[in-house]
Amino acid sequence: MKEKATASSTSEPVRRGRGRPAQQASVGREVLLRNARKTFGTRGYDATSVREIARESGVDPALLAHHFGSKESLWEAVVEQIVAHAQPMIAATAALRDSELDAKARVDRAMEIYIDKVFEEPDIGLFFSTAATEEGARLDFLVERMVRPYYNVLVPLLDDAAKQGALKVKDADMLFFVLLNGVSKTVGYSHLMLAFSTLPSNPKKFKRTVLETTLALLA
Repeated sequence: MKEKATASSTSEPVRRGRGRPAQQASVGREVLLRNARKTFGTRGYDATSVREIARESGVDPALLAHHFGSKESLWEAVVEQIVAHAQPMIAATAALRDSELDAKARVDRAMEIYIDKVFEEPDIGLFFSTAATEEGARLDFLVERMVRPYYNVLVPLLDDAAKQGALKVKDADMLFFVLLNGVSKTVGYSHLMLAFSTLPSNPKKFKRTVLETTLALLA
């Protein structure tokens, strides 16, 4: 009996199953979505596989399937994560219309808020520029969830400034997309700019220059 007890107490621990569960336990849903956002943004929807995102995250593909189901559901979850992160920016921009600032100052402040967000999460710009090439249901989803909410709060500020003569705006819709894409792509693709300027290597100076240039264009 004594020998059996000894054998039991010295038996080898049960081995872990496949899928690196110890590492996976520390990879939460938000991290998985950020990794997916980066991969989708770099490669595009069609060229991205769930296995590739799993490999970049150091997890088993089954974990992504467990959290999100299909690749399309994962892509939509990435969009919804961006939407959630953009809510404070959209709310702050909407509140400007009731502020005591004049019409031009409201637009300037809106640009400051937007540029802060772009620099905070530059890969959102990469994701958006790639995702905007989609067609059909995914493009419709992107427009309604990501673009229209911000359009609905910024364009009225541009219109107000134009009506008061504080801003020369021929077409507020056009200006919206010039600002939206110009800033996000300049920051998201800053590595291209390094071939011509050292600004991107100095984040604080780069951000200040992007803001100053944007405001100068609106002057």
